[in-house]
Amino acid sequence: MKTKYFLMVAWALLLAACTPSPKNVSESDAFPNIYPDYIGVTVPENIAPLNFLLRDSCRAILVTASAGDYEIKSHSNGNEVVFDFQEWKKLMNEATGQEISLTVTALQGEDWIKYKSFNIAVSEDKIDPYLTYRLIEPDYEVFSRLQIMERNVEDFSERVLCDYNAVGNRCMNCHTHAPGDGDLSFLYVRGEGGGMVLNDHGKLRLLNFKTNDMVSGSVYAQFDPTGRYIVFSTNVIIPAFHSRPDKRLEVFDTKSDIYVYDLLQDKVLRSPLLADSAKLETFPTFSADGKSIYYCVAKGPVRQSAIDSIHYSLCRIGFDSKLGEFGSSTDTIIPGLPGKRSVSHPRVSPDGKRLLYTVSDFGTFPIWHRESDLQMVDLVSGETDSLRMVNSPMSDTYHSWSSTGRWFVFASKRDDGLYGKPYFAHVSTDGKVSKPFLLPQKSPSFYDYNLKSFNVPDLGSVPVSFTPAGVAEAMTKRE
Repeated sequence: MKTKYFLMVAWALLLAACTPSPKNVSESDAFPNIYPDYIGVTVPENIAPLNFLLRDSCRAILVTASAGDYEIKSHSNGNEVVFDFQEWKKLMNEATGQEISLTVTALQGEDWIKYKSFNIAVSEDKIDPYLTYRLIEPDYEVFSRLQIMERNVEDFSERVLCDYNAVGNRCMNCHTHAPGDGDLSFLYVRGEGGGMVLNDHGKLRLLNFKTNDMVSGSVYAQFDPTGRYIVFSTNVIIPAFHSRPDKRLEVFDTKSDIYVYDLLQDKVLRSPLLADSAKLETFPTFSADGKSIYYCVAKGPVRQSAIDSIHYSLCRIGFDSKLGEFGSSTDTIIPGLPGKRSVSHPRVSPDGKRLLYTVSDFGTFPIWHRESDLQMVDLVSGETDSLRMVNSPMSDTYHSWSSTGRWFVFASKRDDGLYGKPYFAHVSTDGKVSKPFLLPQKSPSFYDYNLKSFNVPDLGSVPVSFTPAGVAEAMTKRE
């Protein structure tokens, strides 16, 4: 064991000796061209090391990162910057509530260039450590070897929650946590014999609450704050392909309704206001106090030739969790506007103050709409934030809140318009949103070689306690 240790140390020293040190350095007034772009972002103090690449060609690179009197360095050949894990953690502890200053110096040809230093703010607001997501090919019309993954954002550990072997290589919807309870969750398996797999703190069961009057099984669903109720939509979904090069795939509903399932009483709750055959109701979610349900609605039915004429509004209906009854009327919070705005994926912050949603030109499938952006409405003042700091020229959508409401994660295709990747943004107590940052990886070049999208990222406070084998077993025991 000692021999192995000394060999590792000797190898590290040899590599360091072979790495040239800066001399005769000239200074640049430009920031370094790094990927991921961590310049000027705000990160939680419990985030894993922000390893990155210098996109400019270089033979060697030296990066210093400092907070107060504490400084760490990454010095290597090539263009990859990898920080020591323990040193990074100590740096973050020193910088909490302050900023880290980073300086990049690179050997380009025979010349050393020192770039303009940049800062990273380190927030005292921790982020939920566990991120779940579906790994899927970005085409969506075909798929293979789907996996639902759980990543610890405090380090680089990742594990499989469910994969294609457990469900007969069928399509799986993403994993969704209950508010405030990371190990109460569900995922949905499509196809014959599928359904919603409920995880109740490691105990899995396959729920079957489809009735003959429903147009389909559950599609989009969310827990209420108590974990007793699940609000869900039933949708008849039609895929369509665009002839326009800037739009690849469209998905639209021909029928959709909304219901609530009472887990305690094993009962489906209904309201005629949420199952109107002349309307398309979808994307339901509970308010933070559980007294309302937010959802999206448009006029229906829709012809395939008129997809671009459908515009969803954000609406709200009351819900009495004690009686299991819906309100007698609905309110329109954000109207859909023909040719300008269609609302999807509403999510209410845990403190009930804000609602985050996606807006696109039309329809209900923003992942392939380049114009799709996130917006946030203040539920107290009614003011809307266009989140210019967050959005990009490509699709930004599929978002969820952290349990504290100080962070949200979303899937963005900003890099290439094809692959969705998980970005995080900080929300201050007064509602100001920071520049988002990409989920860090152990290898700085990971995203250059990754060929799957991170679909529907969702944050959890604790690791979920089930495995692919548990899902496979649950699939054989339908209730």
